[in-house]
Amino acid sequence: MRTGELAGPAGATTLTALRTVVRRSVAALLPAEVLLVLCVVGGVRLPPGLLWVLRTVVGTALLLATVLLCLDHRRHRRAGLGSRSALLAALADNVPVPVRRLAAHEVFLSTSFLRWVTRRGPHGVRDGDTAVPYASGQTAVMAGFLFVCVVETVVLALVVPWPVVHAVLLVVDLWGCYFVVALHASCVVRPHVIGADGSLRLRYGALLDIRVPAGRIASVRAATAFPEGRFAAVSGDGTADLAVAGLTTVTVELTEPVRFVRVLGRPAEARAFRFYAADAASAVAVLRAAVARRDGLGAGVTGTGPGPGGDADRRFTGTGPGPAG
Repeated sequence: MRTGELAGPAGATTLTALRTVVRRSVAALLPAEVLLVLCVVGGVRLPPGLLWVLRTVVGTALLLATVLLCLDHRRHRRAGLGSRSALLAALADNVPVPVRRLAAHEVFLSTSFLRWVTRRGPHGVRDGDTAVPYASGQTAVMAGFLFVCVVETVVLALVVPWPVVHAVLLVVDLWGCYFVVALHASCVVRPHVIGADGSLRLRYGALLDIRVPAGRIASVRAATAFPEGRFAAVSGDGTADLAVAGLTTVTVELTEPVRFVRVLGRPAEARAFRFYAADAASAVAVLRAAVARRDGLGAGVTGTGPGPGGDADRRFTGTGPGPAG
């Protein structure tokens, strides 16, 4: 196949059709493979012809996926991208966003776990920045999850008599124990960050990363809330809740909406954020002082009305403690 054969609208239509076939084939093969594994584990004898058909279908799907990836890589190379950038763009074209984000999360989870074990300090905190921890708010919950996972691992190891099922469940349960520990570790080493310029970076482990420019912060206050919605979901009034163990302690309101990407890749936009900070008073004080320094007002500005700094003074309209405590 020559390079120019898939150029133009007809080529784009061909690639779209091929991409649809590959995605539907993979989506259909996943439950079929799970069913096949269950049959093998349960001792069900499968006809040789059926196994041959399954191997053929799987091989064909893999071949089509490889061809599609190569075609997209070539298309991006012709558009002027480098080899690595073209490969990443081709993967983005073919792999759904939730799958990519979950795969990336597993990688970041491992690196965060290693950072936590080796005590390398918080990630993404530069000189002049302030780390705002939040992991302590979920320690009891994570300990409970870990206890349940350990008990389940021990019980299933004792009661399951079939060797294959025993091995599969043992691997899954051990991975579950690791996941709970690594998730908590990622929250420890990836705290919220208040930048030296007054910007705010809100995170939850390796799952979520939201950057709020300093210029969009209108007010900040310490306020305890118990949101009931989904994590990082935006409510009707434009507020996104980043609760830890069902609790938020700091509210930041913005002058303009901030766009961010939720856990599974869905875009969202919020005009205010409520998040959990282990020491809400200190977080509010540091954030106010950082924005004040950026505006040249001095760290002690906590007034709510117009002052020498004009509109900049009105940013500090929170009801929580100011820099003086």
